[in-house]
Amino acid sequence: MTTTSAGLTAPFALARFRDGDSVRLGLVAGERIRPLSADDLGAPDLNAFLAHPDWQRLRALAESAEGRWMPLADVVLTAPVEPRQVLQAGANYREHVIELVVAGLTQDSSRTPEEARAFAAKMMDDRAANGEPYFFIGLPTVVVGDDVPLVLPSYSEVHDWELELAIVIGTEAFRVSREEALDHVAGYTIVNDITTRDLVFRKDMKEIGTDWYRAKNAPGFLPTGPFLVPAPFVDGSNVAVRLDLNGETMQNGSTSDLLFGIAALISTASQTQALLPGDLLLTGSPPGNGQHWKRFLRDGDVMTGTIEGLGTQVVRCLAEGPAV
Repeated sequence: MTTTSAGLTAPFALARFRDGDSVRLGLVAGERIRPLSADDLGAPDLNAFLAHPDWQRLRALAESAEGRWMPLADVVLTAPVEPRQVLQAGANYREHVIELVVAGLTQDSSRTPEEARAFAAKMMDDRAANGEPYFFIGLPTVVVGDDVPLVLPSYSEVHDWELELAIVIGTEAFRVSREEALDHVAGYTIVNDITTRDLVFRKDMKEIGTDWYRAKNAPGFLPTGPFLVPAPFVDGSNVAVRLDLNGETMQNGSTSDLLFGIAALISTASQTQALLPGDLLLTGSPPGNGQHWKRFLRDGDVMTGTIEGLGTQVVRCLAEGPAV
């Protein structure tokens, strides 16, 4: 796969690329990339830089001919972040939840499709007016780049896609207000939050509810990147989110439909635990998942995810081989 900056509109962005057996941080400008040292960053590593991001420093490097610039097409990009925590916002697009409820992804199968739609619509409108964001936790070890094929575990045939705008935390955020929240955003990236649908609800004890650990944390279930785009270049409140499966558009939404916006998500999440530099906070997924289409991921599928201004992510699916 040839790496390009297709869909990346910012004058520069951060990326991580493979260099033999190691991974290096790089600065992307147009169709070229150069490695970044600690001296270039003015910080020992990526997360230390994100704690106090100096984008003007990187802009000067991006505009300079100095440094070991390479064609972007000559490198293999991997996940552009190294989060210590991954938080995921659930049920944060109104139409997405309505679709899932109508498709039968609830513990109540007694409703007709029309009743289910009306129930879900009222629930989401009530949440937007009176509720607060709903979070669950992902494992940082699940974060990979799109250079890693998505291996579909053999224990299920209903692995689903959920393309999402992901917030990359900058300065540590702990119990911040909504008014302060955006000051703690370093940038944004793309994440495809893969979900095994038949594991979402516990069948052995329904009272327990959802099981996000099993449903969302298989190896490689958070394809991320390829770019970390600085916050000054992105209006996260209104960007298009699109996922194509084998060339056919499945998701085509906008973050303008978020029930709880970026400031609300950061502020609410930070009330419980400090959000650390480099952490990921996923904002939710628009409608058009496999549960809606009754079509799930298969061996050989190719997902192309694009978020306006953040570039394009291409994930190839492979069936899990027999245990050795």
